[in-house]
Amino acid sequence: MLNFQLMTERDRREAAAIEKRRALEEERKKRIFNPRARLIGVDAENLKNQIEEKRREELEQQKINRLFEEQLTKSDAIAVALEQKEREERIKLQQEINNYRKNYQKPEDRREFDLNDPNFMKKALPCRIRDDDPRLGPSSAQKFEGEDLSSDQRAKIQHEEIRAWLDQQMREKEKAEKDRKDAEDAYKAALIARDQRSLELEAMERECRKKLQAACLKFNKALAEEKLCQKQKLEHQTRNDNLAEICNAMTSDMLTENPEVAQSNLGLGRKIGFLYKGMTEEQKKQIRREQLAQIEEIKKKKELEERMNEEMDDYTNGIQKTIYLMDRELESKQRQRNKQLAEENKRMADEQNNHKKFLDKIVYSNVPTEAFYDQFNRSTR
Repeated sequence: MLNFQLMTERDRREAAAIEKRRALEEERKKRIFNPRARLIGVDAENLKNQIEEKRREELEQQKINRLFEEQLTKSDAIAVALEQKEREERIKLQQEINNYRKNYQKPEDRREFDLNDPNFMKKALPCRIRDDDPRLGPSSAQKFEGEDLSSDQRAKIQHEEIRAWLDQQMREKEKAEKDRKDAEDAYKAALIARDQRSLELEAMERECRKKLQAACLKFNKALAEEKLCQKQKLEHQTRNDNLAEICNAMTSDMLTENPEVAQSNLGLGRKIGFLYKGMTEEQKKQIRREQLAQIEEIKKKKELEERMNEEMDDYTNGIQKTIYLMDRELESKQRQRNKQLAEENKRMADEQNNHKKFLDKIVYSNVPTEAFYDQFNRSTR
């Protein structure tokens, strides 16, 4: 069903136009019924220009209102047609479902119909017809141990009957499922065909910006992930470097003493404190080499980060330039439309001026009499 608002945009415009006409009428009454203005007179040329301007505004407003009404009528017709089509499709689908239930889902064809059959007692057989009656079970109290002479044959027949029932149920279920899927596919295809047209126009308008936003989002996401990975890697490397530095400091000759001088005879891990001489030049050089390597690695990382930032800035500038060009194109199209509208308004104004000249010079060429002037000043109109 269509949902209409109590106060539409068209109603608001009409109410505003009515209120404006009322205000103009009150102003006109004050001006016309004023003796001073009536006896002295007013600027006729200015009034003529105001009348022409008012006519142009009214024609422009009428044109806009007419276009709006035509668009609203088309939208209402399309909505009513779509609603009617959907209603007919639902009715047709419901009829097909009812026909299928009527033809293929009868109560007597159901598997459990024998449990709900009202004539079950009339159709039922006696409890026991003969000794090899296959209907007699262990709880029937009609046949006891030693009396069942055909159990193998009965079990074989029962298995065949169960297999036949299962096969029939599977075929019926497959057929019902196929019919249901066909009906659903037909209904979905109708809904898709109905909505496809409305979605195409909207998709065409959003496709360009959507792709641009998706590319920008994808790039930003990849860049964020890369920065996060670099940050985690840097933190991990820094943590490892710190641990390595702590470990190196703890195991260096400065803390553990030189093994060649301060090595104790009590064991490999024992040192003589008063014989410790500090770190060797080789150890100091090794630490310096590691520090230089770390400084070089940090410098490379900074250069890589700066290069990534520059590439990101270039990509952002390219995107902004593309958006700016698209906006310029839209503005050019809008200017072209405004120019066409101005030319159309000018053409209509020329036609009105020609028509007015025709009326003034040809149609209204007769000299008015006293009776003609007596009909004025009777009302504001």
